[in-house]
Amino acid sequence: MSEIFGIPVQALMAQLMLGLVNGSFYAVLSLGLAVIFGMLNIINFAHGALYMMGAFLAWMGLEYLGIGYWPTLLLAPLAVGVFGIIVERGMLRWLYKLDHLYGLLLTFGLALVIEGFFTNAYGVSGQPYSIPAQLSGGFNLGFMFLPYYRGWVIVASLVVCFATWFGIEKTRLGAYLRAATENPQLTQAFGINVPMMVMLTYGFGAALAGFAGVLAAPVIQVSPLMGSHLIITVFAVVVIGGMGSILGSILTGLGLGVIEGITNLLYPAASNTVVFVIMAIVLMVRPAGLFGKEK
Repeated sequence: MSEIFGIPVQALMAQLMLGLVNGSFYAVLSLGLAVIFGMLNIINFAHGALYMMGAFLAWMGLEYLGIGYWPTLLLAPLAVGVFGIIVERGMLRWLYKLDHLYGLLLTFGLALVIEGFFTNAYGVSGQPYSIPAQLSGGFNLGFMFLPYYRGWVIVASLVVCFATWFGIEKTRLGAYLRAATENPQLTQAFGINVPMMVMLTYGFGAALAGFAGVLAAPVIQVSPLMGSHLIITVFAVVVIGGMGSILGSILTGLGLGVIEGITNLLYPAASNTVVFVIMAIVLMVRPAGLFGKEK
C-alpha cells in the first residue's frame, strides 16, 4: 500500500518522524517547566534561554576546548543546572511569597539579558554543530530512511522523561518534594531541608532545558534566538497538558509534535498555529488542562 488516505506512505512516515523529534524537544522542555511550576509555583520564562545556553555550551565546548558531544551531554546540563541554582538562590527565593507575576517578570527579564549577551557575542546567524560520528548515517526501514541521530533524540528524550516522572511520582525523594510543595512548614518540622529541595528542584528543571539544548544542537543551528522561537509553543504544551502535571507535559509534548508534523503535511499554513488552536479548545472544555487538577 503506497498511499494512506491519498497521502504517500513515505511522506507520512517522514512527517511522523519529524513530529516525534519535535515532540521529544517539546516533552523535555515542557517537563522542565512543569517541574519548576509544579514544585515551586514559578512560571519560568527563562526556560527558552536556558535551552539556548545548553546548546551554546555544547558548541563552545567543541569550538574552544575540543570537548566532544558525549561529555558535553553530561557537562552542559550540569553547568546550566548550576546557573539555575545561582538564579534561584540569588533572585527567585525572594519572590516565593509574592504573586506569580513577579516571578514571571523576573525570569522574562533574565531571558532577555541572556539572549542579549549571546547575541552581542555571537550574532544571530547561528553556529553549526556536527552530528557525532557514532550517530551519523541512518538505516532504511523500507518505507523511509531514519537518521540515527533523530532516533537517538527520541530514545534519549523518552528515557529522561520517564526517569523524571518515576523519580518524582514513585520515589521517597519525590514524595519529599511534593510534601515540601504542599506544606513547607510541616515538611521542615520533620527535619527535611526545604530550601535545599527547592534550590535543587529549580536547578534540575534548568538542567532539563540544558539537556534539550545539547540534543537540539546538531539538529538546528545554535543561535541566541533558538529558545525564544520555541518557548511560546512549549508554554502552550504545558497549558494543554495541565500546569504542573509531569505526565501531562510528557504525553502532550509528544502528541502535539506528531499532530504538528501531520498538519505540516496536510495543510502547511496551519502547522505554526495548530498547537494554539488546540490550546484554545482545551481551555474552553477543560480549563485546568488535559491532566491538570480542577480546583
